Amino acid sequence: MATCYRHPSRETGVSCSNCGRPICPDCMTTTAVGMRCPECARQRTKVKTMRNLTHQGWIATQALIAINVAVFLAEGTSVFTFASSPTGPSYVFDHGFLMATYVGSLHQYYRLLTAGFIHIDLLHIGSNMLVLYFVGRMLEPAIGRLRFVSIYFVGLFAGSLGALLLSPNDPTVGASGAIFAIMGAAFVELRARGVNPWEAGIGGLIVINLILSFSISGISIGGHIGGLIGGGLAALAWQYADRQRRPLLLGIAGCLVLVAIAIAASIIFSSTYTFPPYFPHYSI
Repeated sequence: MATCYRHPSRETGVSCSNCGRPICPDCMTTTAVGMRCPECARQRTKVKTMRNLTHQGWIATQALIAINVAVFLAEGTSVFTFASSPTGPSYVFDHGFLMATYVGSLHQYYRLLTAGFIHIDLLHIGSNMLVLYFVGRMLEPAIGRLRFVSIYFVGLFAGSLGALLLSPNDPTVGASGAIFAIMGAAFVELRARGVNPWEAGIGGLIVINLILSFSISGISIGGHIGGLIGGGLAALAWQYADRQRRPLLLGIAGCLVLVAIAIAASIIFSSTYTFPPYFPHYSI
């Protein structure tokens, strides 16, 4: 049970609807948008129109979708298929996918990042961008652009680590790790704000995607679970920074630490794989 940020000895299950900090009954102020802490209750609420939310609230989500689509187009016409693997060679694909041998033996550490922007086919990128579109439009306006982007990239690197741990010999690509991260962050953020994530639908969305991850062959289970954990930890890091009233410094520092741990662990684990690379199948 969380404790009131102003009265540590008092347990409470209510959080401020604005900043997410836990508050006890003595610190609660009832407003039209829910319970607020004393500091947030004194703030003048900024009015946001639907046009502002549509065109400004999810700019980072639009940019990430555009980057993923641009990279997919750069892969060439060989990937414009609904097959389970590319039908021909692609320089971008061949130099972007993730596999332990390339990271450990050839020291191509950039693949920890580039693999998160490579996709197999239209179905692969279409499904990933659809989830990013819906969840990003909900989460980014709620937590802000900087937090959203930081959580996305923490999940990307955490997903790369998970893929290397569970399927080091399988070439792995896709933004799924980062997308699972924003779903995990949305789950954590809703709970912190006193909203039931299961009633909001994000809990069911995570469960459905996890079931698909375990039931469909060729899916990178490690990448999905790693991204989910990474996103949840990044969201918790930002919430801790808020409670310490140093959100920018501690929040960014916490995300950088998580990224550094994921990269270091990926390199250390991959260093044991020095045999010539081979390609049993692609994981998405």
